[in-house]
Amino acid sequence: MTAIVHDERFALHDNPAHPERAERLLSVMDYIRELPFYGDMAHITPEPVSEKALLRVHSEAMVTRIKSTVGWLDPDTYLSEDSYEVARLAAGGVVSACDAVVEGKADNAFALVRPPGHHATSTRSMGFCLFNNAALAADHLARMGKRVLVFDHDVHHGNGVADIFYDRSDVLYQSIHLSPHFPGTGAVDEIGSGEGEGYTVNAPLPPRVGDEGVRAVMHEIMLPVARQFDPDFVIVCAGFDSHHTDALGGLFLTIDYYGELLRQLMDLQRHLVCTLEGGYQLDVLKKGVAIELGMLHGTPLTCDDTAEDGRDPGPVIKDLRRVLEPYWDVLS
Repeated sequence: MTAIVHDERFALHDNPAHPERAERLLSVMDYIRELPFYGDMAHITPEPVSEKALLRVHSEAMVTRIKSTVGWLDPDTYLSEDSYEVARLAAGGVVSACDAVVEGKADNAFALVRPPGHHATSTRSMGFCLFNNAALAADHLARMGKRVLVFDHDVHHGNGVADIFYDRSDVLYQSIHLSPHFPGTGAVDEIGSGEGEGYTVNAPLPPRVGDEGVRAVMHEIMLPVARQFDPDFVIVCAGFDSHHTDALGGLFLTIDYYGELLRQLMDLQRHLVCTLEGGYQLDVLKKGVAIELGMLHGTPLTCDDTAEDGRDPGPVIKDLRRVLEPYWDVLS
């Protein structure tokens, strides 16, 4: 059974003039309620993540600042009256989804949460993100002794996830992202440090790389490394701003390709949770979520979405192989 994590309280974190606004998730929920298999899915009400768990991943100063601030943290990131509690609920939603899968209450899940999280570092909220939802869930799983793959298909590099696990080998972080682009991190040679060296895999891709380009990166680098890592659990940072029509995007992916990508990750490990990250073109966002929900449920959907042929990622693949070969035999 596939589970959905959602709560109406996610709408309490809101700035109607901001790209990351309550309308994003409201439009998704209105759309997926009409899916023929919506009633077949389990519905999980999230519990807020504890402050103790927050402090395992984020600094006390960062948590205190979010708790005590209403207004703008930076030019991109706002806090409304209820944002601290909503952010705890979002992080707890991803943890709740992971627990449901671990405990056998669901085969897989999609945590439809906001605000997003993958830019939040151990010490700083940024890029629309308050707490790092995926990292808090991955740390929760790692503390159970599980090896976790976090795969990120948002157009922006998930600098927060990379930062938090940069020196750890129990979590493998893989990202396909546009470069150059915000937040300016995610170079090929950012591979981790200490025990974590080799466990951060960044594919900084040129604009308009398209489905075929990402498909090549997956085939040549991401999937072979992930198979050798052999994760016990997969968390997908599901960002749909990598679509070819998103104003904040540029990778030029199609909606249907998100389903193909997720299918490959499901073949790698059936214990899998998606967590919502970016995506600001509402029609694409709701259809992208639906495509991935259909794949999770075993009822694949199609969207007949097309984009131009993409650019060759060959130089990025060559650089990735050169940098990562010492750590992953499968690339030799």
